Amino acid sequence: MQRKKYLTLIITVLVSVIILGACGSTPEKSGHEQPYELEQIAGTDINRIILTQRAEERLGIEVETLERGNNGMEIPYAAIVYDVNGATWVYVRTNTLTYERTSVTVDRIEDATAILTDGPDLGTEIVTVGVAELYGTDTGVGK
Repeated sequence: MQRKKYLTLIITVLVSVIILGACGSTPEKSGHEQPYELEQIAGTDINRIILTQRAEERLGIEVETLERGNNGMEIPYAAIVYDVNGATWVYVRTNTLTYERTSVTVDRIEDATAILTDGPDLGTEIVTVGVAELYGTDTGVGK
């Protein structure tokens, strides 16, 4: 009878240790790769966003080359992002898998097109799909 009580006590202690140990444990690394890296651009409060190939694919990033249209510099309105102060920005591809937020000045919006009076140089690749996701990654919005 004593032996049975002793065995029950040992089992109870072991189960308690296992349960309590699980409560305070940290998850083991699952081999999860960080999908992006942020590098602050020296002398600015702007970040360079470097995505992994998989992250870029999952975000479905699409770009268009900034060209001069009939009304001046024209980009899809979907490429514009407004910050909390109302400033207007676009994301430009500066290298493979690398993006930077760049200030633009919007003259007017015509249908789905934004006409700019100031922005990146002609020929720059502007992100047109995945803009909100880049902004969230860049600024931490949504975390």
